Amino acid sequence: MLSAETLDYGLLSEQAQSLIAGESNRIANLANLSALIFHSMNDLNWAGFYWLESPEELVLGPFQGKVACVRIPVGKGVCGTAVSSGEIQRIDDVHAFPGHIACDCASESELVIPIRVAGKVVGVLDIDSPKLARFSQADADGMAKLVSVLERHLEEHQ
Repeated sequence: MLSAETLDYGLLSEQAQSLIAGESNRIANLANLSALIFHSMNDLNWAGFYWLESPEELVLGPFQGKVACVRIPVGKGVCGTAVSSGEIQRIDDVHAFPGHIACDCASESELVIPIRVAGKVVGVLDIDSPKLARFSQADADGMAKLVSVLERHLEEHQ
């Protein structure tokens, strides 16, 4: 595992591409990407995906870490806010975030990247840390690059 300063996000995105190449099963791909992220970054306690089951609700997808909230309303918590705003959420202190949903009380900071297919948000990549201010702008940019690999793959396999 590497810190943000030494994690090569270009290489991580290449590894993600290699993992999902040739596989059209979304669950299998998200499971492998969760494991790749969880075991590549330091100071994480959760890495995984939530998927839009309806326009109003995210549902838990493949992940690595402790058990998690199964359903999150769009617009609620960090994940729901990422969906409703369409913007990356990089939260240094989740306890200061209005409406934070505490699935794991050990989480202190969070990074959520919206996932788009054909321009529409279809889910999010959610990464939690037990360390305050764990995620830098470099982490946000790097994870966005990895998500773009996933987005291209999802669009090709619709």
